Amino acid sequence: MKKTFFLLLTVASIANSQPKFSEISSMPGAFSRMGFGARGIGMGNAMSAIKEGALVSYYNPALAVFQTGNSFQTSYSFLSLDRNLNFVNFTRRFEIGRKEDSENVKSTKSTAGFSVGLINAGVSKIDARDGQGRKTGELSTSENQFFLSVSNKFSEKLALGIAFKFFYYKLYENVTTSGLGLDIGALYSFNESITISFMFSDINSKYEWDTGKIYGQDGNVSRNRFPLLKKIGAAYKLNEPKIIAALEFESSNAGTNFLRGGAEYNIYEIFFIRGGFDKLNLNNLDFSVRPSFGFSYFYDVNSIRIGVDYAFAVEPYSSGDLHIVGINVNF
Repeated sequence: MKKTFFLLLTVASIANSQPKFSEISSMPGAFSRMGFGARGIGMGNAMSAIKEGALVSYYNPALAVFQTGNSFQTSYSFLSLDRNLNFVNFTRRFEIGRKEDSENVKSTKSTAGFSVGLINAGVSKIDARDGQGRKTGELSTSENQFFLSVSNKFSEKLALGIAFKFFYYKLYENVTTSGLGLDIGALYSFNESITISFMFSDINSKYEWDTGKIYGQDGNVSRNRFPLLKKIGAAYKLNEPKIIAALEFESSNAGTNFLRGGAEYNIYEIFFIRGGFDKLNLNNLDFSVRPSFGFSYFYDVNSIRIGVDYAFAVEPYSSGDLHIVGINVNF
């Protein structure tokens, strides 16, 4: 009787936990949920409420209005299994002049910002074989997300933003697909130290496949929707020592509830270290957490600040881990 009860309990546990592992993982757009660049991934991707440093609207389209100067970022990732993951982004805010006639003083204030970027992922060196198993060449896939966001600062405390995303996926020869999606985000500053973020990601994002070009009348049309992500984040900034810490909670219509967190310590003016964790599954603690760490080193050339970024993140179900090297230019 005890053995039967134990067996039933084991089977029930496996049946209950398995969907929580696989449901969101089997949905499209996984490459776009891995994070963006060395800084973000090094901090566990808990970036939606952080408004200092090099900013990317990938994490929250409302962030661009807080960018200091013009920021250009690019990163290259070293992945196992012949995969690639690359990032490029440019962020800028706009300022308008405002003349004070009574004091004859001209002042400026930030009113808007924009961010444009690209995530590129793919797999190369895939064997192409004929019906007899003979190798006929090599295949590769390419999956891309282009995004453009605009944001506006409606007051000293509230900023809102929207991002337009275009997806293009080349799977095999003539089998390609594209799609459009939206991100909407908000950032609220309680004071100089505490900020709160709200965000909806991948609204209406989907792929539509048509295999008729390969199989003719035997082909079909299928639609795959991305999971809709809802995020709330918080960040706290210390001036001495110079530390930024953040937490973020993400839920989806795939039934997942993830917690992530990260921190960045500005040891010297030109040197930053950071660490974090991603994908702490509150529904299933057996799901592997993804710890990460990284650093940035900057140096100035006239009015241009150039930085070198690095991040390491654990990939639990891969034969190797994730290494990201990037360049950050502020001018």
